[in-house]
Amino acid sequence: MDAITPFFYEILLVDDHALVRQGVRRIIGEQSDLKVVGEFQDGLELLDALKTMQPQMVILDISMPCLGGIEATRMIKARHPGIKVLLLTLHNRREYVDQARLAGAEGYLLKDELDKELLAAIATVRRGGTYLSSLLEDYGFTTLFPGSSTDDPAA
Repeated sequence: MDAITPFFYEILLVDDHALVRQGVRRIIGEQSDLKVVGEFQDGLELLDALKTMQPQMVILDISMPCLGGIEATRMIKARHPGIKVLLLTLHNRREYVDQARLAGAEGYLLKDELDKELLAAIATVRRGGTYLSSLLEDYGFTTLFPGSSTDDPAA
């Protein structure tokens, strides 16, 4: 009998801080169905990697050298519309959330909530929903990111 190869939901991590990437990888690594298949320091490295890789999701920082997360999201969505994008950031200002939405990101997670909300954000985006950090929802940002975590299609 042939062994069955498990299916992993493949994720690329993009952040210019190695400690952030390590923390995200650790959280994701605790899940049997998720797998980090690559890590990069900026958006240019990511776009180059996407020439040969086809992950289901990219988790990336907004503020990075060379090419930031918002512009990288626009380019990902133009070239690879099936790849889900979850932005990970320190920015809690309205203009960043709006730019993320306009660029096509499916999720916006504050780094302050990484340990509490990363897996929920991944699951929601994976199922076709959009995700917005709960801290931002507390500030009334849900109108800028229609269908945030309260609009999970699996719910």
